[in-house]
Amino acid sequence: MILCEWKDFQTDTETYSQADFEELVNDEFDAMMFEDDEEIPAYIWTVNYVCIIKKNTRMIADISITKIPRNPVCS
Repeated sequence: MILCEWKDFQTDTETYSQADFEELVNDEFDAMMFEDDEEIPAYIWTVNYVCIIKKNTRMIADISITKIPRNPVCS
């Protein structure tokens, strides 16, 4: 499911609001995609990036964010 409005989500250690996420990636939110019944999005689109959200679990549930340029410039 793709949402065009921000939906807060959380891990064991952090709650992510739109303002927190935009500060973290230094870009403005556009949309987010949730897969199946997951509570953490799989992808978040910003103005300049597609952010891949990967869940990490050891002792606590956490995430990592990989930013990929949305419109790369090819020479």
